Amino acid sequence: MKKRSANIRAKLLPVGAFCLILLIWWGLSASGMIPGYMLPSPADVVGAFIHDFPNLMHHAFVSVTEALLGLLIGMALAFGLACVMERFLTLEQAVMPLLVATQTIPTIAIAPLLVLWMGFGMEPKIMLVVITTFFPIAVGLLDGFKSADPDAVALLRSMNATRRQIFRHVKMPAALPYFFSGLRISASYAVVGAVISEWLGGFEGLGVYMTRVRKAYAFDKMFAVILLIVIVSLLLMKLVNVIRDLSMPWLRYRTEKTQQLLHE
Repeated sequence: MKKRSANIRAKLLPVGAFCLILLIWWGLSASGMIPGYMLPSPADVVGAFIHDFPNLMHHAFVSVTEALLGLLIGMALAFGLACVMERFLTLEQAVMPLLVATQTIPTIAIAPLLVLWMGFGMEPKIMLVVITTFFPIAVGLLDGFKSADPDAVALLRSMNATRRQIFRHVKMPAALPYFFSGLRISASYAVVGAVISEWLGGFEGLGVYMTRVRKAYAFDKMFAVILLIVIVSLLLMKLVNVIRDLSMPWLRYRTEKTQQLLHE
């Protein structure tokens, strides 16, 4: 009973916080403290979302495609580089400062260069998503490899296990939680990275749509796009959680068991 009450409370708290923000937003717009053209009411935003839904879905399909392709490429590159850096310590010491340096460069500063080099197609958008999502996954995987139980590694070595066997049976399972933590962060960055790159050039996508409605001062549609970006990002993070639970069923069982013991 206590466990069920805790689960219900954990689900109701975010809903309550969202409703409070929505109520404050409605109060500010209804009171006239902020002009409607600067802060449209929630009803206006929902109306714009419904009215322009087909157009939003068309642009969202382009942005989500760019985000997913960039995320997949970034994930593959991060996995390969993390494996190599885990194997060769000298390479890690040489490359890691460069990876950190890439994250200090503002995304908005890289996007114009990518558009200049690659044109106005999908390529610069995908490349920017790769740059944005690469680092959290690579660092998470590398930390996960280092967190492997040294006793388990020593045991396998005493049994003449190969490096590949040690990697497969010890290091990779240890790195999975870190990998999915980094992937969740990267999934939330992916759509934002695609939209930012579309601001600076392109023909389709949510970023292009936002630029058009901003120039037309249609801020209700602007807020509708922001709402859609939030929804898409949350769905991507939820998808990562589902894949994580399917890949690591033992982790979910252990978490539920721990929560059960804490509430007893």
